Amino acid sequence: MAWAYWITGPGHGEIRPVSVPEPAADEVLVRTLRSGISRGTESLVHAGRVPPSQYAAMRAPFQEGDLPGPVKYGYLSVGLVERGPDELVGRTVFCLHPHQTAYVVPAGAVVPVPEGVPVARAVLAGTVETAVNALWDAPPLLGDHVTVVGAGLVGCCVARLAVGVPGVRVTLVDTDPGRAAVAAALGAGFAGPDADPGHSDLVVHTSATGAGLRRALGLAGPEGTVLDLSWYGDRPVSLPLGEAFHSSRLTLRSSQVGAVAPARRDVRSHRDRLALALDLLRDPVFDVLLTGCSPFGELPAVLARIAAGELPGLCHSIDYQEP
Repeated sequence: MAWAYWITGPGHGEIRPVSVPEPAADEVLVRTLRSGISRGTESLVHAGRVPPSQYAAMRAPFQEGDLPGPVKYGYLSVGLVERGPDELVGRTVFCLHPHQTAYVVPAGAVVPVPEGVPVARAVLAGTVETAVNALWDAPPLLGDHVTVVGAGLVGCCVARLAVGVPGVRVTLVDTDPGRAAVAAALGAGFAGPDADPGHSDLVVHTSATGAGLRRALGLAGPEGTVLDLSWYGDRPVSLPLGEAFHSSRLTLRSSQVGAVAPARRDVRSHRDRLALALDLLRDPVFDVLLTGCSPFGELPAVLARIAAGELPGLCHSIDYQEP
């Protein structure tokens, strides 16, 4: 027997008991240590704002139930393998599994967490994987100016990876001046809502707002690319494509982590990409993105507060080691 978080309907969730089967020879029993909340996607799922046309596309690995609910949803889980193949027993692993105290999955569904990556930081693996895929979709070139609009968790992860490219200058843009300190810790510059960071060769948009995407288009230099990582759910977005979009020959493209970027699809699997993300998390600077933690029993209230905008921060994680 274990316990899992279920979204029971728009704006409501609860913790329910679930049965955990005996693991087969090619499966593992994982006891959860931490899970992370994906603020953007999980807030939209919690609020029932996933368009019906996207129910299948937004289905999470090991999801139970169907959108809009009741549904068991989530995908940032770190735990300890208690039973399974000898090489995995006792290992800390990452799995794209919903919020649940224990679960059984195929052994191939878990990726060991490297030495030197603490459990708390390992919950960022899914988000860093999104950032890796984005920079595979639109890799910055030497000497580029990369601007990231939206200093949320995804935007910060993109910025941290981009600053590692030699000669690349990175600026984070956000309406919250408090994110300037985070940007500095990540090695990036910062621009507030009224500042002009200058035209960019590559603009990555992660704010999940129409205003943010419009600003991203305005920051792209001639022949520049705007890469949109945001997902808007059922909200329409209007863009000023009658301005410099055509005369500057701008490119607006999407990036989504559900598929490996075409540039690497023939040589990297989803597992390879996730293993790379976990390896990149050896960088202790990512700890600046861990801004809150609550015990599992408080998850229904925590997710409701996040969805309502009442609990600000970057990565809020759930601790399963407290009663």
